[in-house]
Amino acid sequence: MMNSKMATKLKNPSKNLNPNWAQLQEKLKSSGSKHHFSVHSSKPDEESERNLLGKRKERSDEDSQASKPHPLIPTSLDCSLTSVVAMDCEMVGVSSTRNKSALARVTLVNSWGNVLYDEYVRPLDHIVDFRTEISGIRPRDLKLAKKFNLVQNKVAEMIHGRILVGHALRNDLKALLLSHLKKDIRDTSEYAPFLKDGRSRSLKNLAAQFLNVEIQNGEHCPVSLSL
Repeated sequence: MMNSKMATKLKNPSKNLNPNWAQLQEKLKSSGSKHHFSVHSSKPDEESERNLLGKRKERSDEDSQASKPHPLIPTSLDCSLTSVVAMDCEMVGVSSTRNKSALARVTLVNSWGNVLYDEYVRPLDHIVDFRTEISGIRPRDLKLAKKFNLVQNKVAEMIHGRILVGHALRNDLKALLLSHLKKDIRDTSEYAPFLKDGRSRSLKNLAAQFLNVEIQNGEHCPVSLSL
């Protein structure tokens, strides 16, 4: 009798399973059948391959964008005084009509984009308009500002005999009461390929077109403008 019972159990092993385990097996079977494809049909495999290739392409595009250096980030740690320097100045208003400009900050960067000199300047005349919304300069910035003649002498020393790059440099040099050899000036506002109908374009416009970056959105940063 016992032998016949054991034989019956062996023939129907599923009857001896724990009900939970049996339920799990059924779920696995039904799940496996949904993902089973005929060996004679290659469509699922092709679709999977296309999806995979699409994801790889998206990743490669993202990686290539991430690997591109930002044009306003220095490309080297070299902070030496190179043969080419770029300059930008920020002004404040000093006349009763607020239309006269005076130097309040000057920044020089080297050819790698690293800052060589960045100083606030105490104007010779009384300030009537800080032009903060554009210059980014506030009264507190000029509390410890250097005297104009000290900054002027330092800048003159640093740019002497070097290529000077900037935008509308005539305004910056005028504010510094300095001159520079014309052959050593590289002014983006006067560079022929950058002109439009014979007229100079804003630095913001040039940066957007040639560097694909936005600048001068609000307060100006002379460091980024020098770059």
